[in-house]
Amino acid sequence: MGDANILTEIAALSFEDALSELEQIVRRLESGSGKLDDAIAAYERGALLKRHCEAKLREAQARVDKIVIGSVGEPTVEPVPLE
Repeated sequence: MGDANILTEIAALSFEDALSELEQIVRRLESGSGKLDDAIAAYERGALLKRHCEAKLREAQARVDKIVIGSVGEPTVEPVPLE
């Protein structure tokens, strides 16, 4: 699987699925079992998953930050341009 395919696959993951996979990778790496090449590949994938989770959290925070209370006390959401 090429790098572009991996990035596309990870981008399609929900925050929860990406976090779950990242936690599994961390547990495997912490156990120290397996081959060095496998550990390196897992670390690289973990780094991509971490970046994906961080981006999802930033998006969620931006949406929460834009929830405002209108003049009549009703909450509204303003669209946020994301980078």
